[in-house]
Amino acid sequence: MSKGDRILDVRNIHMRFTSKGICVRAVTDVSFPVAEGETIGIVGESGCGKTTLGRCIVRAYEPSEGSVLYTTSDGRQIDFLKIDKQTMKKYRKEIQMIFQDPYSSLDPRMTVFDIIKEPIVANYPKMPKAEIERRVMDIAARVGLNTAYLKRYPHAFSGGQRQRIGIARALVLNPRVIVCDEAVSALDVSIQAQVINLLHDLQKEFGLTYLFISHDLSVVEYISDKVGVMYLGKMVEFAPTKNLFEHPMHPYTESLLSAVPIADPTVQNQRIPLEGEIPNPANPPSGCFFHTRCRYCTGQCTREAPAYVELEPEHYVACHRAQELTLRGFTYEE
Repeated sequence: MSKGDRILDVRNIHMRFTSKGICVRAVTDVSFPVAEGETIGIVGESGCGKTTLGRCIVRAYEPSEGSVLYTTSDGRQIDFLKIDKQTMKKYRKEIQMIFQDPYSSLDPRMTVFDIIKEPIVANYPKMPKAEIERRVMDIAARVGLNTAYLKRYPHAFSGGQRQRIGIARALVLNPRVIVCDEAVSALDVSIQAQVINLLHDLQKEFGLTYLFISHDLSVVEYISDKVGVMYLGKMVEFAPTKNLFEHPMHPYTESLLSAVPIADPTVQNQRIPLEGEIPNPANPPSGCFFHTRCRYCTGQCTREAPAYVELEPEHYVACHRAQELTLRGFTYEE
């Protein structure tokens, strides 16, 4: 494969959690393509289903419906969600995940060396100890960890260093795809910048493909090639980053972008606040899920769910009034 070829094709993913007779639709009919070597940003409010989507893709959760078509390094296309456990173990090392919390995602009883080593031992049990040690030392140094401290335990490290440990653990198997679940949200701003630049450098060096899940739109704009916007488990807009930030076509995206701070005191950003609360995913509203908070809502929005369609090249949106509102610049009329 070469850069630009499709490596993942996420199709119609549904994830429902059922407990005591109550069904919660965490992810509903989400589809998008991922090309080799690019970064896909997934954004939305807390509880929108973006983390659940990431875990479905790596099969940490077993989705209720859908498929994830993965093009392997030898050119085969497999449905990552349909393969048996033995086949999945073969390809598991090619799709890894960096978890959100750099504290709870590391075993406090294991040294950092053992944490980074563990994926190698699990996937290559016959690898010589000298080779394992070399790989652990190499990847630890590459992510900016002091190799003299690898025999220490996670509690001896700062949040930024712990996140580097998590990155090293994901990279040690030479993956092709990494799901970054809020990989910098728990870090200070200065440390965030260091980790983001590290991820960017590693992507260039190893040809990695990222699915970058975040609620920070400024970070997503910086690191992503394309961005998907989720609301109440659904993908409401998906487009190249520049198009989405300069030319949003969904009212929810418009509102999210209006909340991004502008680093210029002379520029006044016009906020577009969302009224009301996010609906209960166990009892979502009829029609468009967003209609209860949308100031452009019509009767059709309350009755009919909008289709998810490509209105411009590579720009997908799920809104009955997307073209109309975009043409007139989202002007609100009573």
